[in-house]
Amino acid sequence: MTLSMKVPIRRRTVAVVLNVLVLVAALFVATGAEATPRPLKFSAPKGATLPAMSCAEVARLDLSGVPDAPANIASATVVAADDNPLGKWEACRVKGVIAPQIQFELMLPTKTWERRYLQTGCGGFCGSVNVNAPASYGCAPLTNGTFAVASDNEGHYGINGTDGLFGADPQLRVDFGYRSQHLTSILAKDVIKRFYGQPAARSYFTGCSEGGDQALTEAQRYPEDFDGIVSGAPAANMTALAIWDQGWNGKAMLDGNGKPTLSVDDLKPLHEAVLKACDARDGTRDGLVSDSMDCEFDPKSIACPARGNASGFCLTPAQLESLSKIYSGARDRKGRLMYPGWQPHGSESEWANWLVPTTPGTPSRQAAFAVNTLRWLAYPGVRPSLTLDDVQFTEANFKEIMGRVSGIYDSTDPDLSAFRRKGGKLIMWHGEADPAVPPSSTIAYYNAVTDRMGGLDRTQEFARLFMLPGVAHCSGGPGPDRFDALTAVVDWVEQGKAPDSMLTSKADGSTRPAFPYPLMAVNTTGGPVDKASSYTAQPRRSADQRISWLGSFRSGYQKTCGWVDGKWVCQKGKA
Repeated sequence: MTLSMKVPIRRRTVAVVLNVLVLVAALFVATGAEATPRPLKFSAPKGATLPAMSCAEVARLDLSGVPDAPANIASATVVAADDNPLGKWEACRVKGVIAPQIQFELMLPTKTWERRYLQTGCGGFCGSVNVNAPASYGCAPLTNGTFAVASDNEGHYGINGTDGLFGADPQLRVDFGYRSQHLTSILAKDVIKRFYGQPAARSYFTGCSEGGDQALTEAQRYPEDFDGIVSGAPAANMTALAIWDQGWNGKAMLDGNGKPTLSVDDLKPLHEAVLKACDARDGTRDGLVSDSMDCEFDPKSIACPARGNASGFCLTPAQLESLSKIYSGARDRKGRLMYPGWQPHGSESEWANWLVPTTPGTPSRQAAFAVNTLRWLAYPGVRPSLTLDDVQFTEANFKEIMGRVSGIYDSTDPDLSAFRRKGGKLIMWHGEADPAVPPSSTIAYYNAVTDRMGGLDRTQEFARLFMLPGVAHCSGGPGPDRFDALTAVVDWVEQGKAPDSMLTSKADGSTRPAFPYPLMAVNTTGGPVDKASSYTAQPRRSADQRISWLGSFRSGYQKTCGWVDGKWVCQKGKA
């Protein structure tokens, strides 16, 4: 593999470029010459709906007859407002299990509910219940307790986010793949209706990483479940991501003796070299790579001299080989991409643990995901003895595994017609410095959606993508990672206000606008780089790229599996 290998792309038509320029002009009219995003204002229904029963009575509810989601409630206890991690509102915390092993938790406001339901996603391989709401920084409806909020463990118990042991049971594979969040929504809405004496009027979902995958699964398989969905850094193409992209990176970062070629100490100077090459390409020198697909950093530019001592940081031949591979992406013997993405330039400062082990003798997080997916989720039976060396980068192996399990785990269907017909609204977002899920993969999926749904204008009527410079996986990184997509999607659903921009910020007080893809924020005014007012919306230089890979974004690949007369049966089609 050499750096001269170009990412295969095809150019879009001039019409797409014209659409982008029209959208830029519209944004300038809507937000003024500086295109500064206005803070979203939430208009909530007046008056809270009070419970029709006590919290203690919820514990005695019989849920065995809930259609498709028979459940038992383990406990129902009152949580004081000061003890509620979601906000200062009192709640009835309900915990229980949906058959067979889907653990759930539901927070029911006792004084502040305004007929909204919010469900949150999980991360990694999940395995535990964690009721939190990503992409909701400063969201008043959440902190004020207007939502009833629920989450689940994706159908199994796990000791950490990379534990794939549950894959030994085919039912638990399915619950993880697509079933758990759907049944949780059915069960939670049933409890809500009983507790308050009336149903939720609007339902929302927000998740990041695997939670972003869950979010897209809902839009594709169960478009009636939620009115508004926020999908962050979605691990939507989970099969190819875990096995080939992360397996490729896991192997590429090791030398012939199985030792990491890069150390944690190498990441800062490497990142600085990338910034030197690419920071200003977007028109703003701000310490961030705003368009990672447009960066063409060549690691050979900082190669160690063949003779003599280097005067500063440089890359050894082994390090150059590692970087050449991960920046180019996982490929088969013919040089074809096996996943629609690669390690983004500008993410180097975030590679610790994900690509570079932080503890000697332990695998990187990406290597752990690859091995556990291969052992427990890829084959009809489990293969606990498989290692990273058993990942096969061949077309035959790709077709074999994808044909068997992608229909269970992946959410890559670009046909969102049913979700659009029922009035659903979707906000997708992804950090440009994500070390775990390549941002290019989300762009590739969104481009497939625009192709399938009638073009950019028609797609943006119900689905918009925001790319966030310098933001790592779901949060963190050098870029502004605080923003409120949850209020944005609520306003879109309930008031018809499509988000033309979102305000992002950091803990240090810096702010920056984010605009719907294929636009990006560029400092065209010469103002301070840490002030949102300095930026205007401009087309991305890489907006006309399409990624060619062994797979495809298509409909009809999904599977529905279950026990039929004592036999485990999987059939093509959505559940």
